[in-house]
Amino acid sequence: MSKPHLVSFDLCPFVQRSTITLQEKGVEYDIRYVDLANKPDWFLAMNPLGKVPVLKVGETVVFESAVINEYLDEVYGPQLHPADPLQKAMHRSWIEVTEQLGGPGYMLMVAETEEAARAAAGKARPTLEMFEEKIEGPFFAGEEFSLVDGAAAPFLQRLWWSEEVRPDLGMFDGLPKVTAWTRQLLARPSVQASTIPEIHDRFLRYLKGDRTESMQVGPTWLGAQIAA
Repeated sequence: MSKPHLVSFDLCPFVQRSTITLQEKGVEYDIRYVDLANKPDWFLAMNPLGKVPVLKVGETVVFESAVINEYLDEVYGPQLHPADPLQKAMHRSWIEVTEQLGGPGYMLMVAETEEAARAAAGKARPTLEMFEEKIEGPFFAGEEFSLVDGAAAPFLQRLWWSEEVRPDLGMFDGLPKVTAWTRQLLARPSVQASTIPEIHDRFLRYLKGDRTESMQVGPTWLGAQIAA
């Protein structure tokens, strides 16, 4: 079987969902980073949508993190989806729910005003409340790590780091199960190994205005809080 080749952007949470899956399964893979503000032609030829992640296995290209993870779970053990078809479908449904954290998390990172940042944090809150009612702990479905956990971890990580900058955002307030779940995921070896080693520093630099290799902008509202 050909070694998987993953194309990534160093701060992309969607790529991280797939690298978490690869790490959980102990699969050797190659990874190549692109600057999404200056997309090379070879990358656009692989994925006309111009998004990461992209997985290449042999001469076949697959994109979209949920699709990539489904493929990886079918090909490599241990299985991270339930065996029961109905439970598997339920997990797939909640993977869709995790994506509701991605937009607010990104808007929080790029918000230029306190009002915009708090609005973004407020949009993340209802989804976190849904998970508070659903997760069994310590992981989504109990003791076993699943694809739902891997799909949620990158978004929870960025929301957590944003709240570390401004704890008064209150996204995790009164949500003990989600807080414990987030801590458990951030401490998991597969999550810690799923990014570039300096990911937290890279995240903070992004807030301060270092967005890509080809684009330097001013700090966001959260970035200004770091500078202060």
